[in-house]
Amino acid sequence: MKELERVAALIGDPSRVKILWALLDGRAYTATELSIFADLSRPNISMHLSKLTDADILKVSCQGRHRYYSYSRMEVAYAIEAMGALVPAPELKKNVTLRNDPVSYCRSCYDHLAGKVGVAITDQLIKKDYLKSFPDRFEITPAGIIFFERIGIDTRLFNSQKRTIAKPCLDWTERRFHLAGSLGSSLLQKLLKEDLMRRTENSRALQITFKGKKELFEQLGLEFN
Repeated sequence: MKELERVAALIGDPSRVKILWALLDGRAYTATELSIFADLSRPNISMHLSKLTDADILKVSCQGRHRYYSYSRMEVAYAIEAMGALVPAPELKKNVTLRNDPVSYCRSCYDHLAGKVGVAITDQLIKKDYLKSFPDRFEITPAGIIFFERIGIDTRLFNSQKRTIAKPCLDWTERRFHLAGSLGSSLLQKLLKEDLMRRTENSRALQITFKGKKELFEQLGLEFN
């Protein structure tokens, strides 16, 4: 319990929440960049980053003379995204117009797809029996193996990875689960690589291209405006 209290205190600090929230886009950032996100001075950002790295919440990688910070492991991303779902719905609606906000509609959640579009795709994968839903995981069905292979994702490669293959991640705007894990990451990379979706500069929001809308309709029967 004391360890949980310690982690909760670390994550719960308002400045550190801003730092951790900024890292949800899956990129690694320098201390200077994170100080801008969190509106902190250089000494303060160094203190906060030191606490987070000492607690194994963040890791630091050196490239030349630059030091880049990112999550130490995937579980941190899941925890931060889920924290957003604790915001009461009335307060969330005050700050976000859910129907029109690009981040709420379609975004990256660390290395996988989230928002209204991410949840809709996950729901359709379950509806078509490509995934089976369990409280703590998704499982790829035999039909799912065939489907993912058809769209260029070889699920057999996941068996050699230590990471969870298909994991439910609580979406902070939809308040329902989207697909994370190795499969969720591979799906987002495919969408980006084949120009079915595009990143938005300085935002986690993703744009569905015309080609992407056509592909999602043909493969999953989903229509997006």
